Amino acid sequence: MSGFQGISALCENPNEVFLDVSKLLLTYADNILRNPNEEKYRSIRLGNPTFSTKLLPINGAVECLFEMGFEEAETHLVFPKSASVDQLRRVRETIAAERNQRLGSDPNTTSSQNTSSCSTSSSPAASTPAQTPAPQSTTQPSMTFLRTLQSNFQHVLLYESADMQQKALNCIPREDLCSRAKERLEQARKADPDCSLAEEDMLVLELLQWFKGDFFSWVNSLPCSRCGGNTQSAGSLQPSADDLRWDANRVENHYCNTCHLTTRFPRYNNPEKLLETRRGRCGEWANCFTLCCRSLGLEARYIWDCTDHVWTEVYSHSQQRWLHCDPCENTCDKPLLYEIGWGKKLSYIFAFSKDQVIDVTWRYSCKHQEVISRRTQVQETWLLHTINGLNAVRQQALSADRKKELLERLVVELVEFISPKSPKPGELGGRISGSLAWRAARGETGADGTKEKAAGFVFIPTETEKRVKLFHLQYNITKDCYCRVSNDQEKIPGWEKCVWSNESVFRKEEHDWQIVYLSRTEGTSLGKLCWRFVCAPVGMKIKSVSIRAISQTFHSGTVRWSLRSAQTSVEFPGDGKMHSVAGLSESTELVVEAELSGGDGDAGWQHAQLFRQNMKETETSSFEIIVEMEDA
Repeated sequence: MSGFQGISALCENPNEVFLDVSKLLLTYADNILRNPNEEKYRSIRLGNPTFSTKLLPINGAVECLFEMGFEEAETHLVFPKSASVDQLRRVRETIAAERNQRLGSDPNTTSSQNTSSCSTSSSPAASTPAQTPAPQSTTQPSMTFLRTLQSNFQHVLLYESADMQQKALNCIPREDLCSRAKERLEQARKADPDCSLAEEDMLVLELLQWFKGDFFSWVNSLPCSRCGGNTQSAGSLQPSADDLRWDANRVENHYCNTCHLTTRFPRYNNPEKLLETRRGRCGEWANCFTLCCRSLGLEARYIWDCTDHVWTEVYSHSQQRWLHCDPCENTCDKPLLYEIGWGKKLSYIFAFSKDQVIDVTWRYSCKHQEVISRRTQVQETWLLHTINGLNAVRQQALSADRKKELLERLVVELVEFISPKSPKPGELGGRISGSLAWRAARGETGADGTKEKAAGFVFIPTETEKRVKLFHLQYNITKDCYCRVSNDQEKIPGWEKCVWSNESVFRKEEHDWQIVYLSRTEGTSLGKLCWRFVCAPVGMKIKSVSIRAISQTFHSGTVRWSLRSAQTSVEFPGDGKMHSVAGLSESTELVVEAELSGGDGDAGWQHAQLFRQNMKETETSSFEIIVEMEDA
C-alpha cells in the first residue's frame, strides 16, 4: 500500500471497521490541512474516548497517525510544526483512495464529507466529527479494562525517574548484595562446572532475600497506635491531601476495641513513599520491589493479575528469558506457583514495562483451556489490537535496534507460551527444567541434585573461644540470624550459612498466620539438616555439651533430633528445654542432626517443623548449643 505499513494493516480489518476508522483518520488529517496554524487540531489527547475506544484498539490505526507525522508526547499525540505536511497529505490521499474504492464514490466526495464534518466539530481535544459510529461495540467492561491497562502502563514510568532510583539506591546495601551474589555464583559453578549463569542472576536472588528479610514488612492489620495491641478492619476512611499526594486513594480503618481508637492505613501507590513506609500487602511489595530492581539496572516489569495479585518479572540476559519474581514469597522462577500451589483460577495476567505491555497469562498456567474459558471480560481481538496500539504509541521513539530486541524477546515468549508446562508433584509449579547450577543457586537441588546444598560449613573455635574454652551458638528464626555468643556476639545472617549439610529443607514464612519455620520441601518424604563442630584443629576436646531445640509436629509428622560423634550417637527431644548430653566427652567433633519425615496428604511436608515461631517474637532464639572444651 504505497509503502505505508500502517495503512496495509488498517486494510486488513473488516470493511465496516475500515470505513469507520478511515473516516476518523481523514478527519484528523483534513483538520490540519485546512487549519495549519490552529494548535488544537495538531494534538490528540490519549485519554480522549474517541481515540482510546475507536482508534487505539484497531489494527493499523495508530500506525497510520505515526505515518502521517504524529509523535508521542506525555499525554497526547502531537503533529509538530517540523513535520512534513506533504507526508501527511500523501498518507491522507492513500487512505482516501482506498476508502473511495470501497465506497465506489468520487474522491472529492470523501474530502467534502470529512471537511463538512470537521467544520461542525467543536472539541479541540478530539477534533473529530460530532457523530461517528464506533468501529466495534464498546462496552463498559472494555472501557474498564482499557483504563486498567493504561493506568498500569503509565504507572511503570515512575520507576524510570532518576531521582526515585537514587532514593532507592540509598536504601539498598548494594555492595553487600553484589558480594553475596558473587559467592552464590561461585557455589553454582561448583555444583555445575558448565554453569552459564551471570552475577546478575544471583543479584536478583539476593535482592529478593534482602527485600523480604530485612527491608519490607507484611501488613494484615496495623497495631494500635496508642496501646500497640491488635486491631481489626472497620471499613475505609477519607484520604487526606497528603494521602492523595502519594496516590493513596484508599485508606483502611484499623480499629482498636480496647482503646476505641482508629489507626489509619493509607494504601500508598507511589513507590517513592513506599521506600519510607516499607510495609503493605502484595501491591506495595511488588511496586517497591520493581523500583528497586530498576534502580540496580535490572530490566524489570510489573506483573498484574486480575485475580488480585501482583509481582515482578526480571529479564535474565544469561538465560535469555523473563524470570518470575515474587518478593512477598521470596520466590524466583516458579511461574505455576499461583495456579498449582495456591489453586488460583487465572484469566488475565499482564506484564508492564517502560517499553511495552505483554499478555503473559500463559506463562503462569498449565491449564490453558480452563483459562480460555474464563477469559470473557473482553473480546480477544479487541485485546490484541488494544495492546498493539498501546505498544505502538509507547515505542514510537525507540531506536530500531531496541524495537528489534523487544520483538525478538516477544517471539521467544510466544514460543514458550505455546506449550503448557507440566509441573512435577511438589514443585509448587517450579521449573521442570533448568541447569543444575540455576537450581543450586536458588537452593532447590534437594534430593534430585547435589544432596548437600550448603558448602559444608564447619564451626571451628576461634582464638577467643579457645581462650575461654567455650563455644556458644544461638539461632533466631524470626530474624533468620545466628549469634555466636562466645565470639563477641558475632552475628551471621541466613540459616543456610552455618549448615554443614541440607537435604530438602527450606525456610517457610506464613504471613497470614504470622508464623515462620523450617520444613522439608513439598513433595519430599524426608528432610535432613546437620550442623558440625570440630575442635581438634585448635588442640581442644569436648568436655560437655548442652543443647536446646524447638520442633513441632502435626498428624503423623515426626522430627528426630540427634547428637553424634565418632564414638557415639545420642537422641534428644525438641521440646525447647536445655538438655545436657552425656557420652560425648573426650570427642573432638560433633554433629547435630534433625530428620523430618511423615505427615499426611499433600500437605504432609508441613507436618514436621523446626523452630516454629511467631514472627513477632523477634528476641527469642529457637536453637542453642553450648560446648565446654578442655585441652586435648
